[in-house]
Amino acid sequence: MIEVRDLVTHYGPREILHGVDLRIEPGEIMVIIGGSGSGKTTLLRHLLGLKRATSGSVRLLGHDLAAVSSLELFELSKRIGVAFQGGALFSSMTVGENVMLPLVEHTRLDRETMEIMMRMKLEITRLSGFEDLMPSELSGGMIKRAAFARAVIMDPVVLFADEPSAGLDPTVSRSLDELILELRDAMGMTIVVVTHELDSAFRIADRVTVLDQGDVLFIGTVDEIRRSENERIQNLLNRRFKEEELDPDEYLARLTGERSRT
Repeated sequence: MIEVRDLVTHYGPREILHGVDLRIEPGEIMVIIGGSGSGKTTLLRHLLGLKRATSGSVRLLGHDLAAVSSLELFELSKRIGVAFQGGALFSSMTVGENVMLPLVEHTRLDRETMEIMMRMKLEITRLSGFEDLMPSELSGGMIKRAAFARAVIMDPVVLFADEPSAGLDPTVSRSLDELILELRDAMGMTIVVVTHELDSAFRIADRVTVLDQGDVLFIGTVDEIRRSENERIQNLLNRRFKEEELDPDEYLARLTGERSRT
């Protein structure tokens, strides 16, 4: 479904991803974990075709994202779904209108058919009967569920979820994990989840990709990662922070701004 080869990317002069390789198989749940600044969000932007690589390639559903035209990328985007971190619901629309929006924008279905499809997806995400509420009337967990309903309204081949359980209490977070598993099993989708929540990652993942400072440290099953003897992986799993070691000259250059001018 997705193949990343030797992906290198920069923000200005700073290299963020250092030759990332990743392959995501059909029907699996791949969870990408890592600490703050590890490159998770940047990698996700590449997988969605939102950022061009400095070098390397990203293939989504057989298409090289660097080689496709804007129109081809637009058509390809209709085959994927995205559940954004904060839900990203439009505050001026009801839950039902938010969920139907992709159908309104990208299909010529009649209104009655769209409403039936919307209610089906709300049923799957356990929001049946809430279609007439406004986003401001929903709890945090319900907003996330509505975001998932909108993300799958067009039956995508691949679903991307950015920090789906961020900011939620453990009970609600667990229910969202169960929803992700149900969506994969019911709809046969490939799912890519980016998260820093280890408990959630280990509940849902078929495989886990560990990113650290722009490098892929490990790709494997939950059991394989737990057994890893890599110190950086164990620091992440056990939430141990390792103090950065700086050369005195490097530290002086940072303070004086010399490094940024070179």
